[in-house]
Parts: sequence; C-alpha cells; structure tokens
Amino acid sequence: MRLDILIDKLTPCLVEAATGKVLQTTFSLATADDISGLKDKGWRFDWADAGLSYCNIYKLQIKGDDVIQGLVAAEIIRGAVYVRLMESAPHNQSSNKAYEGVGGHLFAIAIKLSIALDFGGYICFEAKNPELAEHYAVQFGAKLLRTRIHDYRMDIDEKEAYKLIEMYTLEGDLDVRR
Repeated sequence: MRLDILIDKLTPCLVEAATGKVLQTTFSLATADDISGLKDKGWRFDWADAGLSYCNIYKLQIKGDDVIQGLVAAEIIRGAVYVRLMESAPHNQSSNKAYEGVGGHLFAIAIKLSIALDFGGYICFEAKNPELAEHYAVQFGAKLLRTRIHDYRMDIDEKEAYKLIEMYTLEGDLDVRR
C-alpha cells in the first residue's frame, strides 16, 4: 500500500475549512468497531483488512467529538515506524472538505509513536507517485530512499521529525500493540 494523502496545511490543530475555527484534536488506538464497515461509508481503504492486523491503527478526532477525521496504520519494524496506510475521512478529502490539517496530524501521530518506542521519531513510508514524493519532501523534509523494493520509498529522519512534532498540540494515548 502506498500513501496517497495530500497535505493541505500544517496546522497545530484542525481548522474548520468553512469558518477558519481552530479545533483541538485527540488520537487513540482504533477499535475493531471503529474500523469495520468504513469502506461502505465512503472510505477508500478497507481498514479491517487482515493485512493491517499487525499494525497499530490510530484514529484522529476533534476533542469531545466521536467522529473519526483520519486514520493511520503504523507497523513497528526494526527500529522504525513504517506507515503502511493513512487516510483522511471522506468528508475531509474533497475541495469542500470539512477540516484542514488532517494529513499532517496523521504523520505526527506516527512520529509520536516512533519517539515513544525510542526510535527518535524516525518513520518511513511509500509515496504513491513522484508528485506526492515531492510534496512530502517539501512539506516534511522527507527524503527519497533509493531501493529496489519501491521507487518512492521515503523516510523522515529524527531531525525533521522533531521539527514537525513541535508544531502539533494533539493529545492522545498511543496504547501500543507490539
């Protein structure tokens, strides 16, 4: 799976697109009930797929609201957090999106996980195409890793991770499953 999420804004909190109102966020480990049936509700990916069963799947929400704004699946591998998949909720994907800043928050959750596991904030992932790879490089300082495994494998190193994480004020419980 490759990341196909356009980062619209880097914001410390989510911003209501229609009003510009800044909203505090929270994150937690998603439950089976949270992710079952999302594809039927307009999500692009099947978050209950068995291929994600070994990942920590975190949900991003607005503080005090049960609606999921985005999801990130993070796999713990060899001293790094590998972001297998991330997606903004359907209501945050179009030009008429409800909230801005979801994608950056999802990356920040993965970085927080990496820090909590003493990996220094280091994360890696695969961009879907060269345009997104360039976008992640500009927005986050991500670097393209030349490998035979994937043409657009990227990482965010510790230095860039800490720059990014300083921006976000999201609260949450990592509740890591290894």
